[in-house]
Amino acid sequence: MINVSININDEGQVQSFDMSGHAMFDEHGKDLVCAGASAVVFGSVNAIINMTEANPSIEMEEETGYFSFIAPDPADEKMQVLLEGMIISLKTIEEEYGEHIKLVYK
Repeated sequence: MINVSININDEGQVQSFDMSGHAMFDEHGKDLVCAGASAVVFGSVNAIINMTEANPSIEMEEETGYFSFIAPDPADEKMQVLLEGMIISLKTIEEEYGEHIKLVYK
């Protein structure tokens, strides 16, 4: 299962998130859920890096499926919009494939 933990601060802003695990929907290379979640997260993070002044802290480990993102300035409005779009896309995947991906808010 892919687990996505989203940390929201007191102002309702995404402060950080991490993703770990594998969906196990299909064999490696054919796993639709893993590919979808990865595309959403990497696309969103690439957009943040290229469209804002943000320099987030990122950690990644391909073998375990671990990815961590920490926002340098959660008050950056453009970054928050991109993160909210990412969350909506991940929720859509969770609605269809809930046995393989789970979002948790902290």
